[in-house]
Formats: sequence, C-alpha cells, structure tokens
Amino acid sequence: MHDYLSLTLLSAPGETEAAFTARIAAFWTHLLRTRPDDYEKVYAEATKFERDEDVLTRQYLLEAAVLGIVTGELLVKGLAFNPVDEDDLYSKYEAAPPDWFWIEH
Repeated sequence: MHDYLSLTLLSAPGETEAAFTARIAAFWTHLLRTRPDDYEKVYAEATKFERDEDVLTRQYLLEAAVLGIVTGELLVKGLAFNPVDEDDLYSKYEAAPPDWFWIEH
C-alpha cells in the first residue's frame, strides 16, 4: 500500500474556471505523453475546485516518489502550486468518492 502526498494547484489571480481547467488538462496530457510511468503515480483528483481568495485551487494525491518530477514539470509549464508538506501523508481510503475521483491508468 502507498501513502500519498497532497498537491494543490493554483490558478492565476482572477483566472476563470474554464481557462484553469484547460491549463490543467494540457499539463496532465503532457505528463502522460512524456512521462507515463510517473503519471501512473498520480492517484486521485478532487472533484471540485476550491477558492482561496482570488485564485481557484484543485487538489491531487500522488506518490511521494514523483513529487519532485511533477512539481518540476509544473514549474516549467507555468502552473503554480502550494508548498507540499511531505510529512502529511494520506492513504488511498482518504480519497473517496464523491469528493475525489481516482485517475484511471
């Protein structure tokens, strides 16, 4: 069984949900095409966007082994994210529907 870290992506201030969704989809498509083995270690996505002042957020759970790879790719692609607390681990059971959906691999 794996433990997962929580990664929260951030929109640009004032960015629409549609624009943020498009940037996120483009990022995950890029990762899937260029690093499929690493993409397989991304376990779940929150089903809803949250709001943090003037930015939207979207939360993901991923294996610790790919945190550096994913965050490095996010930086290259210009997607912001909150700092990840590597001591705050989640089990797969904490990512349960209806608040989460599991990413098919």
